[in-house]
Amino acid sequence: MGSREAIRKKVVELAREAVETAGVDLDDVELLGQTGRMIVRVIIDSEHGVGIKDCERVSRQLEALLDVEDPIPGSYTLEVTTPGLDRPLRSIEDFERFKGKLARVVTSERVDNQTFFVGRIKSVEGDTIVLELDNREVEIPYKIVSKARLEIEF
Repeated sequence: MGSREAIRKKVVELAREAVETAGVDLDDVELLGQTGRMIVRVIIDSEHGVGIKDCERVSRQLEALLDVEDPIPGSYTLEVTTPGLDRPLRSIEDFERFKGKLARVVTSERVDNQTFFVGRIKSVEGDTIVLELDNREVEIPYKIVSKARLEIEF
């Protein structure tokens, strides 16, 4: 099929079809390793959580689609997984969805003289995330968030 991006685009298309059939959402598709020994990692999610049966269902469905379409040259390993407890926050909608949860946020510009925050997501106001730190709130414009993920809480 050609370039890595073309392969990824086709796998995303097929993965969308597979997750729709399984009743879950597609979170991300990653291509790891070299052609001929590639790992195709498909990350699925759902508002109600995802279990091993969901992963198996998507895996079987996607395997069949990949066999028919054959977009990946050589051999590959298919992994269907969940984002995990420390899932990345990739959009402003993710911050909205996980309000009240503890998050780690790294910014590309200083806010209150720092670029690293661990705090509870209090709210999303337009394009601004409000994090509740120990004894204060900090407003972070989403456009300067370079990396963010949920923190695991016990």
